[in-house]
Amino acid sequence: VQLQASGGGLVQAGGSLRLSCAASGRTFSSYSMGWFRQAPGKEREFVAAIKWSGGSAYYADSVKGRFTISRDNAKNTVFLQMNSLKPEDTAVYYCAADSSDGLGRLPILYDYWGQGTLVTVSS
Repeated sequence: VQLQASGGGLVQAGGSLRLSCAASGRTFSSYSMGWFRQAPGKEREFVAAIKWSGGSAYYADSVKGRFTISRDNAKNTVFLQMNSLKPEDTAVYYCAADSSDGLGRLPILYDYWGQGTLVTVSS
């Protein structure tokens, strides 16, 4: 599976961005998908994950109620809608695929990774 993340950019605090992750290769719809982020000097951290069916999703406490993960299996794409952005959301955001269809929050559980897209939130 090859993953290509896009949609990052510069936004003011309180604004919104929508990230996309396009997948190609093996059967996308059999994988759960996750979003992670990594700020400068910090560990990569879990943001959100969604099962292949789209029926279950899981969020980090820090983004719950502000971010929404969704997927369109017909288009092999997963999305992360980010609202009410805060400066602390500034990071490189990565999408990842898990062949076991889990909702894990550990990076090691994911088999494939995209290249990342930078989100910068100004105060």
